[in-house]
Amino acid sequence: MEDATASASPRLAPTVKETRNGSRLEEFRMKQDVLPFSAFLTDKHGRQHNYLRISVSERCNLRCTYCMPEEGVPLTPSSKLLSATEVVRVAKLFASQGVDKVRITGGEPLLRKDLPRIIEQLHEMNLKSIGITTNGILLPRLLPELISSGVTAINISLDTLIPQKFEKISRRPPSAWYKVWKGIKMAEKLDPQKYTLKLNCVVQGGINDDEICDFVALTKDQRIDIRFIEYMPFSGNKWDVAKMVSYQQMVDTIRKVYPDFQKLEDPWNHTAKAFRIPGHVGQVGFITSMSEHFCGGCNRLRITADGNLKVCLFGNAEVSLRDAMRDGASDEKLLSLIGDAVQRKHPKHAGMLNLAKMENRPMILIGGHHQLLRSFSTTKLDNNNNNNNPDSPSSTTTSSSLSHVDSRGKAQMVDVSEKKVTTREAVAEATVNLSHETFQAVADNKMKKGDVLTVAQIAGIMGAKHTSNLIPLCHPLPLHKVDVNLELNYERRCVIIRALAKTTAMTGVEMEALTAATVAALTIYDMCKAMGHSITITDIKLIKKSGGKSDYSLKQ
Repeated sequence: MEDATASASPRLAPTVKETRNGSRLEEFRMKQDVLPFSAFLTDKHGRQHNYLRISVSERCNLRCTYCMPEEGVPLTPSSKLLSATEVVRVAKLFASQGVDKVRITGGEPLLRKDLPRIIEQLHEMNLKSIGITTNGILLPRLLPELISSGVTAINISLDTLIPQKFEKISRRPPSAWYKVWKGIKMAEKLDPQKYTLKLNCVVQGGINDDEICDFVALTKDQRIDIRFIEYMPFSGNKWDVAKMVSYQQMVDTIRKVYPDFQKLEDPWNHTAKAFRIPGHVGQVGFITSMSEHFCGGCNRLRITADGNLKVCLFGNAEVSLRDAMRDGASDEKLLSLIGDAVQRKHPKHAGMLNLAKMENRPMILIGGHHQLLRSFSTTKLDNNNNNNNPDSPSSTTTSSSLSHVDSRGKAQMVDVSEKKVTTREAVAEATVNLSHETFQAVADNKMKKGDVLTVAQIAGIMGAKHTSNLIPLCHPLPLHKVDVNLELNYERRCVIIRALAKTTAMTGVEMEALTAATVAALTIYDMCKAMGHSITITDIKLIKKSGGKSDYSLKQ
């Protein structure tokens, strides 16, 4: 097949030398040695990323226990998801740099009505493979259209061969299982020389690990690739190490029934460890993300449905290509953002136990081996200081969403000179919880240091006026009003602090309001600690702000 990048500009090796103006784009283009692969998609560990996974939907018609929290997840408004045009633009940009394999994921991608048209446009890019990962429920109806649009690889997620157990895992009726099975049977009839079919099964101890050999038996007469996936920790799935069945445990289980279960040779950038039983037409693979990571040969990048680039499935580092595109970024600017993110990719993920503690999107909002989810929307890039420590979960935020960090990941003070001068107001709150004795002493004004509430009120006002000295990147603001109100809550034995800050300026005053509330709370702690240290400061939060580009009000 014709190389998708034949007409692309020469791919130049990146250099560690800093350009005079600090431009990362120029840095990538400085050296004139032509590489066989894009410098933008080659990380500092030499890994070349030619495989892009694009999530096109956060919605799903299943509620699998390992994927989605029982209470569900807040979905991104449709206006903030990538449009079909944006999806195609991103894919075309990556294809111009050497990506030749694209997989469409979700949520459940088949819920997106314009998916066939998106795939048609991907097909025009002369990619070697266009894959889709689906739960299979809508596959019986949509498979013919997907094939005609250009799909060449189909992964179907199915975790049990028992309809009743399907209900327990997916929180959906057994009838849905039969729809999935019908889709599998239809896909089996496709020409194996043109199309690949894989079944993804997330194995969980005590849930479906007793079906491992039943899945393997499917490979006897069916040209299908069964892929067992180790249970992975993601936000909201209540990950438990006891549920994690390792690759080696699965192999041992299979060899008790099939002693001649043979290991096959894996390509260097493999995702799954491949096995076959002699005489079977299909094969078996194991995705060993937890017990034996395959980070050294990782060639995959991910785009979330809301347009964030994730360089690692298990990292919480993200950069918003959506925001950059909607701010008018050129393709070269997008390539610069992508190159920066790829360069920050760690040599390996943080490890099973550390991953379980990290904040990351729930599985369904990422788009990994199964349909994966999201738990937070702030975009992040890995901290440069942690590049040599793959186990560190620390990260910093990118300039595409947070303006206090530039495109190189360095802190900067925001230029607000082009913003309009408006009257801005913000209200923040904090709570100080006290013991019974301490609360009564404050209420009766019997503390040895004096009137706690009055001193804390004054301290809060002073704190607001010194915000720019305390918070490094805050602009000094001419405060027109600072009001700190302290209320005694006798039922909860706490002091509730509410601080208001007001200005007429080019930037907002939420930091001033938050600082006022916090300093007032700390002052109460200082004045009361002699009676005991069982004092807690909680619920420091912005209640509302107005007057800027967008107003905000905390939902109670």
